[in-house]
This record gives sequence, C-alpha cells and structure tokens, in this order.
Amino acid sequence: MGELHWKTSISQVEPNKILVRGYPIDGLMGQISFGQAVYLLFQGKLPPPEVGQLIETILVSSIDHGPTPPSVLAARTVASTGAELNAAVAAGVLAISRYHGGAIEEGMRQLKMIVDLSEERGISLEEATREILQQLKAEGKRFSGFGHRLHTQDPRTTKLFSLAEELGITGKYVETALVVERILSEMTGKKLPINVDGAIAALLAELEIPPEIGNAFFMIARLPGLVAHIYEEKTRMRPMRKIDPQDFEYDGPSERE
Repeated sequence: MGELHWKTSISQVEPNKILVRGYPIDGLMGQISFGQAVYLLFQGKLPPPEVGQLIETILVSSIDHGPTPPSVLAARTVASTGAELNAAVAAGVLAISRYHGGAIEEGMRQLKMIVDLSEERGISLEEATREILQQLKAEGKRFSGFGHRLHTQDPRTTKLFSLAEELGITGKYVETALVVERILSEMTGKKLPINVDGAIAALLAELEIPPEIGNAFFMIARLPGLVAHIYEEKTRMRPMRKIDPQDFEYDGPSERE
C-alpha cells in the first residue's frame, strides 16, 4: 500500500460481484424499494419496508412544482441553448440552494436545536420552541420550512404526516414542528403552515438522517421533474427563446383520479 492508500465503506466491486454496504446488488434487486436502497447508502444499514415507503413518498412529494421554480427556469434556459441533457440537469441542480430547496437542512438543524434544548434543560418542547424562536428573531433569522408563497395549507405536508403516523414513524421532531407552527402563528399574527420542506425536515430527523445531506432528498426528488421540463423545452419550444416566468399557460390533462 502506497502513501495515497485510502478506504471506503460504501461499495465494493470485483469481477462478477457488486456489494453495496456489504449486500450483493443482485440480491437487493427486486427485493427492496428504491427508498430502502437510498437509506442503505446513506445510513449503512438496511431499513424496514415502512422506512423505504416513507422515503419514496418524500421523493414523490417534491418531484415537481411547476415551471417557475429557479431550478426549472435554469434547466429550461440552458436546454434552450441546445446544451446536452447533463448540462441542463446540472444547471437545475446548481440552482438548488439556501432559498430554494435548502430549507430542509436548515430546518433539520433548527428542529434539533429545540429538541436538544428541551432535553438538556428538562423543559417542555413549547418552552424550548419559544426560546429558540425569540433567539432567531433577535438575530434577524427565520425558521426554515414554514410558510409558502402559494399554499395556505400545503397538501403535501398533510399527506406526509398522515402516512408517517400510519407507519409509526412520527415522534418528537414532528411534534416539535407542529409546536413551532402554532407558536409562529401566535408571535407573527400570520398563518405560517409547515410547508413540504419543513415536513421533510421533521421526518428525516425522525429517521436520524444527518442534516448535512438533508437537501440531497430534494435534489434526488427533483431530477425526474427537471428532465421532463428539459425534454419539453427541447422538443416543443424554439431555441434561445426568452423565458417569461409568469406568462405561461398549462395545457396538459385536466385533474385525474
């Protein structure tokens, strides 16, 4: 072994054998869900089916949100230049940052601050929430994952929390998110509902996913949506057009069951 020798615990590839976290990939194929595989890669252990089901529901919840988000506009703009698929997808992913899709990581950290404070000081989640919210207010910061420019009650949040409860995966972080929602409304006099990013943050925290990779779930989820918009841009629109983020019309199927 030379001085540049290094180690990895993620995967091992040999002739006729592929191991992912120690499991033969051909043994996992057809036996576990994509959600379970994602958890396995990130956490190093194979989760029960209900965890995989929740992760897949999280991914579906953020698969697309119309043609106006920055990631979609960036991807369509680059696609309009005639760039290859990978370049347009990369442009869309690069637009995912602090104010677009980045609320998941920050929301996870903030929810954890409340839970940790509650446990360290032996105070209720409500007391800890009020203290953290006052601290954020004094610092001129907002709590990530609450409020939405369009939805007054994000339907994705309702579905995610409902399924998580059915699967037995709700706990202190979901409870904390609901407390934050109530107290934020009291403090601001405005209805600031838990949006999909806030719901995902709470559920990933329940699954003990590290906050550092929380935004990865938004990126993974958005890839198929970006590809759909890129393909439409390339096959339906003229090249190098000026893309107005507001002056568009939906002409797809009407609401279906």
